[in-house]
Amino acid sequence: MKLHHSLHSPQFDDTVVLLHGMGSCADDWLLQVPLLATRYRVVALDARGHGNSPKPPGPYSIPQMADDAVETLDWLGIGAAHVVGLSMGGCTALQLAIAHPSRVRSLVIVNSYARVQPAGWRGALRFLQRAWALTFGSMDEVAEPVAYSMFPKPEQAELRRIAHARIAGNPRGPYRAALMACVTFNALPQLSCVACPTLIVAGDRDLTVALPLKQQLRQGIPGAELRLIPDSGHATPVDQPEPFNRALLEFLSRH
Repeated sequence: MKLHHSLHSPQFDDTVVLLHGMGSCADDWLLQVPLLATRYRVVALDARGHGNSPKPPGPYSIPQMADDAVETLDWLGIGAAHVVGLSMGGCTALQLAIAHPSRVRSLVIVNSYARVQPAGWRGALRFLQRAWALTFGSMDEVAEPVAYSMFPKPEQAELRRIAHARIAGNPRGPYRAALMACVTFNALPQLSCVACPTLIVAGDRDLTVALPLKQQLRQGIPGAELRLIPDSGHATPVDQPEPFNRALLEFLSRH
């Protein structure tokens, strides 16, 4: 796992670690980093197989990605941090809180889950389309339905184009390994072990991770809060940055 952004001002002792979604990179957080950097040290990471990080052959696992993050924190000399994760990054953040509780001061899980289930028959169909394209098609064919489900509105055409290009630019093998890591992740039996303050953020139009899976997180993690962001899909930090940033900063300021 490679450091993508690290902004540090000497007057800030608290660190926020940002973990991106599958097929993307730390640029998922471009609309959060400048604001957070006025109050915190900000560390945004590229997961293994993504962005500027090494892309070893699979298999990958979410526990492996969490261990990668701990190694990076050790290298930076950071003990505990506030950890924020989107989608696959939310799984990694959750695993960090379970396996390395002393390293997580607070936890923010955005449009993620403890164990994946397709969002209805449409979600199952999208997963089958992605699996087919990964086996028989091109990365462009993998990227197109994913980008469209994230940014379906006509006025989101530029966001859709950026997401498409970012996903299509992934090597097939590492992308497949990351997908399998997400599919096989199961933290349901350990949710009650999460001891840090936790915020679950849910886009109300998320077509990738159904709302019941986020409610499952809130019910399973002691004291967890759930915040629903209106008119938002799977990429809430991108499609609704202002309400997301308000919710994030308000939560962090309390912890």
